[in-house]
Formats: sequence, C-alpha cells, structure tokens
Amino acid sequence: MNESVSVFLPVRKGSKRIEKKNTKPFSGFDGGLLELKLKQLLKIENIGEIVLSTNDPEAINVANNLGIRDKTIIVKKRPEFLAKDSTDLKDLVAYVPEVTNREHILWTHVTSPFVSSSTYEKIIKSYFESISNNYDSLMSVNTLQNFIWDKEVNDIINRVNNLKWPRTQDLKTLYEVNSAAFMASINIYSKHKDRIGNRPYLFELGKVEAIDIDWHEDFKIAELIYENIS
Repeated sequence: MNESVSVFLPVRKGSKRIEKKNTKPFSGFDGGLLELKLKQLLKIENIGEIVLSTNDPEAINVANNLGIRDKTIIVKKRPEFLAKDSTDLKDLVAYVPEVTNREHILWTHVTSPFVSSSTYEKIIKSYFESISNNYDSLMSVNTLQNFIWDKEVNDIINRVNNLKWPRTQDLKTLYEVNSAAFMASINIYSKHKDRIGNRPYLFELGKVEAIDIDWHEDFKIAELIYENIS
C-alpha cells in the first residue's frame, strides 16, 4: 500500500500576508514550517514519495538539508504561471498528475503544523477504509456546532427546531474545510479535476490539529502553542 501513496506538498514563494511564511524560523526549526512538515511526513510509513512542488529556492534548500538524496523527497520546480496569487486552484489541481504517477495522492500544507505523523497515518488508514465503504475521497474538517448567524437572513441558519436559542448540542452540525489534508486517487484528479470526488469522507480534526496559519497573528499563536505542547 505504501508505494501507491504520494504526498503532494505545494509551497509557493511570495506570501503576501506573512513574508517568507513557509521557510522563516518557527519554534526552533531554522527551515520553518516547511522543515517541520517535511520531518513529520518523512516519519510516515505508508507513503512512497513526498513531492515538494515549489518555485522557491529557499524551500529547495530546506529539502536539500534534510537529505533529498534518499529520494523520498522529490522536488518539482513549479512553473511560474502556477505560482501566482492569481493562479486558479483548478489549474494547480490539473498539474498534479504531471508530477506523480502514484495511484493515491495525499495533498497537505505546511501551514497545518499540528497535523502530526501519527495523524497522517490515521488519515491514510481512514481513506483506504472509506473507499471500501463507497466513499471516493477524504478531506479534513473542523466540526462546527455553534450559533451560525447569516447577516442577510438575520437569523441563525443551523437551527433544527423552532426554539429561538436552542442548546448548542441541538444545532445542526456543520463542517468547515480546514485544508489540512485532501486524499483521492489520481483518477479523481483526472476525471473530476478536483482534490476530492463526489462523496468525500469527512475526517474530523481536533481544535489544535486544525489550526491553519494564514496571518501573522496565526504564526505567533502557533509558535506559542507548539512550544508549550512539544
């Protein structure tokens, strides 16, 4: 099974919100979030390769320093037209089958620093179990069972009864896509032009694991949390 799984790790140069977000030092990792993520991924037994898709020379240096010669990490220089702020995600999705021929693809991001090696192992295991049970893909989510207010409707939109303020446990459960992990076959990429199929299995992450670094404040908060739990 392990040889059939490829990890696709996109790392683009030129973050606007956090300068050098992927490679700036993070909690003792000189190579930043990328170094941390690669070290997590290298510990996973059930993968055949890690495809680092990047146009960033600093990201390539981080990979080189981790021993790229073992061939587990494969650096694929990303074309510049696929590394712009304006790049359409569907174009990057369509590019993935060009950089791997493995049967199954786990797409993840360095901006999810708390998704550990053991969690990735669980994700892979859940994916293969789910496709045996009529699912065709997997994506990670946060569970939301709070009061969700729609400004236009001017009301709570996940109420399931007539009570104005029901108990939170009686609200409809919603799911937020946290982008920590998407898993699907290469056939899904080719057929659906997407990272998921028509019936994805929802893999729920805990609150800390689901933290995504998007803004400067996120980076600082994540550092504080990491230093206190590692």
